Amino acid sequence: MNNPLRAAARMADIAPFHVVELLTRARALEAQGRTIIHMEVGEPDFPTPVPMLEAASRFLRRGEVHYTPSLGIPELREAIAGFYETRYGLRVDPGRVVVTAGASGALLLALGALVDPGDEVLMADPGYPCNRHFVRCLGGLPKGIPVGSASAYQLTAEQLEAAWTPHTRAVLVASPANPTGTLITNGQMQRIAALVRQRGGALLVDEIYHGLTYGAEAMSALAFDDDAFVINSFSKYFGMTGWRLGWLVAPQACIRDIEKLAQNLFICPSAPAQYAALAGFQRDTLEILEARRAEFRNRRDFLLPALAGLGFAIHTRPEGAFYLYSEISALAPDSQEFAWRLLDEAGVATTPGLDFGTNRPEAHVRFAYTSPLSTLEEGVERLRRYLRG
Repeated sequence: MNNPLRAAARMADIAPFHVVELLTRARALEAQGRTIIHMEVGEPDFPTPVPMLEAASRFLRRGEVHYTPSLGIPELREAIAGFYETRYGLRVDPGRVVVTAGASGALLLALGALVDPGDEVLMADPGYPCNRHFVRCLGGLPKGIPVGSASAYQLTAEQLEAAWTPHTRAVLVASPANPTGTLITNGQMQRIAALVRQRGGALLVDEIYHGLTYGAEAMSALAFDDDAFVINSFSKYFGMTGWRLGWLVAPQACIRDIEKLAQNLFICPSAPAQYAALAGFQRDTLEILEARRAEFRNRRDFLLPALAGLGFAIHTRPEGAFYLYSEISALAPDSQEFAWRLLDEAGVATTPGLDFGTNRPEAHVRFAYTSPLSTLEEGVERLRRYLRG
């Protein structure tokens, strides 16, 4: 007899976040009175800026918390379009801006509008795990292409051309990337966009860490392909993780299909979150956010040489996000076991490479510098004592 409660076959291809198991263990240790240095979760430690909180409070006090348009309130769509002009010098029609339930919602809408069962989506390995899981949920085939330090852990047009098949539907890249913090150069992005266009595919670009770069300002992929699907978020740069708000810039020809999906998947984004986000583009808020960017840069500039001095091999200097992706082959044979030992014996929580793909995951861990500098200093000291012990 069939089991009526059996999971759908697709669930066999959806892996959990392994770091959540480590986080659960870390919380249990903290409940026992231990102090844990958290370098595992990619959530900024800074609170939502006060101007955004005040904007949400004013909205809530009006007592008119209702459904909004599925694509987002017009004021926010216009503000996002204006942001592209002020930050990148790009003109974006507000009608192409879709406000979503987090960047995950943006990715789901873009993939849902594009991917049929059996379609391939090319992406880098290592990379953010939800990317491949979303493709699988839609019946598509995520095709991870191994990348390494020679290309700053980013895909190149040459790799994509070699991997392209008659079943390839889209390319998904991230710049800055999770877990490596590296960027795709403007020249490489231009070549990737040209290849995808020539092959008749779709280009999806994860830009959720834009604003958190520490050299030249990253340029949006829209500068190289006006038909790219560009995903961004209010979580990282804007500090709104718990509000669950993001956006998607999509080709005008796809907006109606994306709107239909949004109506059916989540009806509309959170109304209070949208009105809070509106204040994110004010001058006083941006000044707060830029000060935070400088602090993240200081943390990176401390942690990178400190970890290297302990034997962690970080082959490419990250220019964005808030991650360091380290090879640990000289320190341990298995990153999963190593991460658990660091947590239990040193009180330092990290993310094992297994969360990011199949490209030598056992040889890598990710560090997030999302804690104050003093906490990172304590974490490095604990690692030093542990490795010497």
